[in-house]
Amino acid sequence: MKRHTISVLVENHPGVLARIAGLFSGRGFNIESLSVGETEDPTASRMTVVVRGDDLILEQVTKQLNKLVDVIKVSDFTKEQFIERELVLIKVSADGRSRSEILQICDVFRARIVDVAPKAVTIEATGTEDKIKALVNMLKPFGIREMARTGSVALARTSK
Repeated sequence: MKRHTISVLVENHPGVLARIAGLFSGRGFNIESLSVGETEDPTASRMTVVVRGDDLILEQVTKQLNKLVDVIKVSDFTKEQFIERELVLIKVSADGRSRSEILQICDVFRARIVDVAPKAVTIEATGTEDKIKALVNMLKPFGIREMARTGSVALARTSK
C-alpha cells in the first residue's frame, strides 16, 4: 500500500471535517494522520490527510472530494515534491542523572525543553515523521509519560 499525503483546501464551515473524513472511512481507508487549521485566509482551512492505499481507489476519492461543495482544491502530493512536518510534545521521566543525557538527545534532534518538573521534562520537536519516530525511540528508555503529536502538515514545494 502506497502512502499518500493529500492536502484539501476547504471553506471554513462546521461539518466539513466530518464529511471529508467520512469519504475516506467509507472507502475503507484508515486515516494515519489528520491535521486541520485555518490558512492565511480566515474563511478557508487546510486539511492534511495521510492515508495508505491503492492508487486507483485514492484517485476516485480525490475526484469525489473535488465534487463536495465546501472543497476549494485537492492536491495529492504523492507524485510531486512537498514539504512535510510534524510537531510532537513528549513528557519524559527525568531525574538528576538522566537530565544531561536527555538534553544531549534534544540537541542532536534540535528539540527544545519547554517544561521542567522535579521528575520530568517536556520536549517539543518538529520534523519529518521519521525524525519524530527516531526521537521517540531514543527517549523510550527514560520512560515516556505522555505524548501528543499533531500529525503531518504539508505544502507543495515552490516551482522554479
